[in-house]
Amino acid sequence: MDLKELTAFQTILQEGTFSRAAEKLNYAQSTITNQIQRLEKELGIQLFKRGWEAELTNAGRLFAAEVDKLIRHWNDVTELARALQQDEIGSLRVGVIESLIETILPDSLHRFQKNKPKMACQIVLGNTDSLSQAILHDELDFAICGEPSDPTAFYFEPLYQERIVFVTDHNHPLSGASSVSFKEILDYPVIAGGRTCLYYLQLAKHLSRYETMPPLLNTVSQISSIPYFAKQTLAVGVVLGSTPLIPEVERIDVKWDEPFIPVGLLQPRGRDYPPASSKQLLMQIIKEEIERAGLRSSR
Repeated sequence: MDLKELTAFQTILQEGTFSRAAEKLNYAQSTITNQIQRLEKELGIQLFKRGWEAELTNAGRLFAAEVDKLIRHWNDVTELARALQQDEIGSLRVGVIESLIETILPDSLHRFQKNKPKMACQIVLGNTDSLSQAILHDELDFAICGEPSDPTAFYFEPLYQERIVFVTDHNHPLSGASSVSFKEILDYPVIAGGRTCLYYLQLAKHLSRYETMPPLLNTVSQISSIPYFAKQTLAVGVVLGSTPLIPEVERIDVKWDEPFIPVGLLQPRGRDYPPASSKQLLMQIIKEEIERAGLRSSR
């Protein structure tokens, strides 16, 4: 069964005869007859009484009641297939680190869905380690995160650099100092992100260069909550430069020589689905929003 056969049947009903249907469709009458014969063979029923040009059988009348729905459904499916082919319908799975979930990503998605209103986006929040693993397991199409420790399975495009900063309560002994050495913060409890966070690994690497360790090294998986844990305590919070601060805490100027952390677009190598145009459009919008936010200037 195909659309031409259904259309031929519908046109016969509308015009009343095979010959007028053939004329309307600009077919030879034999073509219309052959199309109806194929349709009857595929359905396994006789649609028209033989010897009468266009008199329906009982089965034909039942089929006629449904043919308009079948044609509409066929057209809907064709339109859907065309939209899928043109990359207009589907889903993108995007991973993002915490520092961008409330800033860059919402505006990026708003712009993207104006261009691709039928493309759904599934957003997954995580750190670089969890997001890179999700990409490897085909659970994400791309992520905005740091560069994984083993980048061989990925293509990483750096977009900007995050800085590791230290925060304390306003009444902390180190608050207000014009300059603080890294060794000085080792006298106080330290609160940092989870152990799989890239910046935690940077911090741990730097701590290994000192004989003494902080009295406590606490970890909190949600980096944005660290300022709340640091307020009204002697703890030193370790966050990213983009982390929003609360009024009760402030940054302290710690002198250390650790490098910035690159943040960018992480994609799997050798995989290019869903169709590239939607993915490329969203990634381009994200780049533009990062540029607009002034983050690229810190590279």
